[in-house]
Amino acid sequence: MLPSTQTKRPSNLDELLGSRLISRIGQLDVASRKIFSGKLKGERRSKKRGESVEFADHRPYVVGDDLRHIDWNIYGRLDRLFMKLFLEEEDLSLHVAIDGSASSDCGEPSKLVFSQRAAAALAYIGLVNYNRVSLSALGGVMESPVEDEPKPGSTGPELHTLRNLRGKRRAAEMGEWLCRLHAAGSSDFSEHAKRVALTRQGKGVMVVLSDFMFKEGYERGLRYLVGRGYDLVLIQVLSPQEVEPSLGGDLRLRDVEDGDRAEVTITAPLLKRYKANLQAYCDGLASFCARREIAYLRVQSDLDIDVLLLDYLRTRGVLR
Repeated sequence: MLPSTQTKRPSNLDELLGSRLISRIGQLDVASRKIFSGKLKGERRSKKRGESVEFADHRPYVVGDDLRHIDWNIYGRLDRLFMKLFLEEEDLSLHVAIDGSASSDCGEPSKLVFSQRAAAALAYIGLVNYNRVSLSALGGVMESPVEDEPKPGSTGPELHTLRNLRGKRRAAEMGEWLCRLHAAGSSDFSEHAKRVALTRQGKGVMVVLSDFMFKEGYERGLRYLVGRGYDLVLIQVLSPQEVEPSLGGDLRLRDVEDGDRAEVTITAPLLKRYKANLQAYCDGLASFCARREIAYLRVQSDLDIDVLLLDYLRTRGVLR
């Protein structure tokens, strides 16, 4: 797969999203299939019963309950004690991680640019709903890093992060950070995932955008993320040329990440076997996710972002 050269590189939030897309996604919100307890009282209605101002239900009084929440009107009518329950507003975090390895910037349109735009759209939805939003780049280089992990003196692959954004006013900062990311080198997915998991703040939804074509495999890295309590969503991004290659003849191939070389002769039977292997690999990833209650979606980089959000992710309950 050749590096992308034709895809226009976005330089700011407007080029990542555009006013038309922003107007279409402004009413969406991130949804979690699980119940999470945030660190702060947030702007989100929880499934739990709490002590906010909006009444939810009653339950019988038991010894030890706070007397301040007894419904004395019911007591006056029924001569029985009932507790008033309220809907609790709960904080939700959204963490979006994108693959910044050299292979992510291949195909037309570029898988990296598609991931940047999808990440920007998801982060924007989180910000306008006042969720805590964090971004991570799994590999790649930043023109001017805002915050980098690991800190000086630590070891392991570099992890670029932007943490704890809140509110629509931080959207431009989010877009600028994403535009700084350039694909480079290889991605040690297992180590990157481990660092993300160990630095997790609170629980919430995590979306990972990648082709998941890692030589060391994806299993170990995903186990780190699932084990840390994320409601995990995987979006596997493949280019149209990866799904339907148009190559032919004798070729000398070089891996853009580690430089490995191979000489092959592209024939119709070889292409047929390639497609079968690709389908088997994707089916294996989907099966891995299904067994662990991970939401999985496979898309191509030429898919419109509004279709991804409004049709695919909303249908799967990731957005509402």
